[in-house]
Amino acid sequence: MTTFPIHRSILLLDIENSTSRSNPIKEQLRRHLYQMLDEGLAFAGVDEKHREQYEDRGDGVIALIHPVDEIPKCHLISRLIPSLNQALLDYNLSLPPEEWLRQGMRLRVVVHAGEIHRDDRGRGFFGEALDVACRLLDARRFKRSLAASSDPLALVVSEDLYWNTVHHEYDGLRPCDFTRDIRVTVGGRTHHGWLKIPTPVLDSSIA
Repeated sequence: MTTFPIHRSILLLDIENSTSRSNPIKEQLRRHLYQMLDEGLAFAGVDEKHREQYEDRGDGVIALIHPVDEIPKCHLISRLIPSLNQALLDYNLSLPPEEWLRQGMRLRVVVHAGEIHRDDRGRGFFGEALDVACRLLDARRFKRSLAASSDPLALVVSEDLYWNTVHHEYDGLRPCDFTRDIRVTVGGRTHHGWLKIPTPVLDSSIA
């Protein structure tokens, strides 16, 4: 290989049912998504110097966070996710009820971490850790779990992140809030994801 692996925390977000919306609505949702992500990462202590440039997925985003001592991975779960959750709730409640189906936004979010590679011609990143995160994000069971919920966000953390971070209850995380509910196969290996559907608080000062 011509590149060496680099470690990144991997954050993937995807807007539910984006393909069923008109292009103007998609543009609006994307604008709100990036604003929510910027604000949520700032609340978690992550600014532009701590991350790679966002990779756009059309109806979602890939954010790769540098391994910085003052920004532990648990903050992506314990701080970013509540901020995103509350921002989604506030946005949806700002819409007239008759516009919820057309303009409302709900997200699937995956948090993972691992070794990835930067393309030596500057065309982005690749590697098994990214493949695992993308498979978790697109898992049918994950999509069904959000569809069956009335909450605005569903979260899956990877097996490694669960046992290394959630399991130890860092920054107030509660293992009992997660269920080992998602399973995907990448490169002949089975990978599990731990699912949480956080319930937002109406009157919050999170973000």
